Amino acid sequence: MADTLYFSRDTKVYLEIGSSIWEMPVLDGFSYSQATNTSEITLNEMSDASGNSRRGRQMFTDSYAPAEWSFSTYARPFVASGSGDADTVAKHHAVEEALWALLVGDATYASSSFDNITNGLSDMQVSFANSNKVTLGTCNLYFVLGGAGTGTKTTYKIEDCCVNEVGVEFDIDGIATLSWSGMGKIITEATAPVATVTEGASGTGNFIRNRLTNLVISSTSPTATTYDLVLTGGSITISNNMTFLTPETLGVVNQPLGHVTGTRSVSGSFTCYLNAEADSSADLFENIIEGTSTITNDFDLTFKIGGTSGTPRIEMAMANCHLEVPSHSIDDVISLETNFHALPSTIDGSDELAVTYVGA
Repeated sequence: MADTLYFSRDTKVYLEIGSSIWEMPVLDGFSYSQATNTSEITLNEMSDASGNSRRGRQMFTDSYAPAEWSFSTYARPFVASGSGDADTVAKHHAVEEALWALLVGDATYASSSFDNITNGLSDMQVSFANSNKVTLGTCNLYFVLGGAGTGTKTTYKIEDCCVNEVGVEFDIDGIATLSWSGMGKIITEATAPVATVTEGASGTGNFIRNRLTNLVISSTSPTATTYDLVLTGGSITISNNMTFLTPETLGVVNQPLGHVTGTRSVSGSFTCYLNAEADSSADLFENIIEGTSTITNDFDLTFKIGGTSGTPRIEMAMANCHLEVPSHSIDDVISLETNFHALPSTIDGSDELAVTYVGA
């Protein structure tokens, strides 16, 4: 009898919020798993009169650990046709828009838009204004194995998923990619869903080339300077630092209850060649390392992924960044790597980052 095998390249991923279901085209390397928390009881006693000693042990399952998932998607902004399932108006959207909504707020969806995302006629803006919450929005994720064929399919559902982190990589020879990860309550088998929002997912004109990426950087402290840097690579990581709560009642296998948010952090790095021209990377290094009286420096960074004016593109603006001292990398061409931390304008603010999508 022939075995039924599943290939990762046939997998389909769907995201469900309420009655709406999005198809999420993912890259190779996705994962999902769930473990158990156990206790071990052992016997350790001295010899009896016959020289015997009990040496057994017993295992108990205390609880399920939260399910963990991760996958990568391309950043794919598009303009709705107005007659598709994304929107009835030709506004700007993104294939991975629902994941952004989950990362930054409640992800309430109505009338083709999320409460924390502004879909306009010229761009799509992701707002962090409502992200100072104890809990954020949740969704159900479905991994449909064998989804491309007509044979046997197996679908795994992860309930009440939260988006904990996203990483943006600037691979110079690659396509703009977002690495998503998070947690959920439990993994179960389910019926494969039918997507209700698929517009843009099968398009070929909404990919962003990293090689076109431009960095606009200026500072007010330690010196007021606008720098002219040309990137060779970089990354941005946005994390909610979430934890999952699980009860510890005796005599039952406890299941995770839900998540709570931690400190939000936005950080990353960028690399460029060491350049001795005025207001270039050599001056950036010099101004930072000689600013010994500056406790927290203040830089304005805007990454224009995909170019300064072309489409599609993404702009990630961070108005209050603290830069660490750049480190030299000694290769054939000497380069600098600079780590940065995006900060809010006030300690209780939520304006570390502004994300703008412009569709093709």
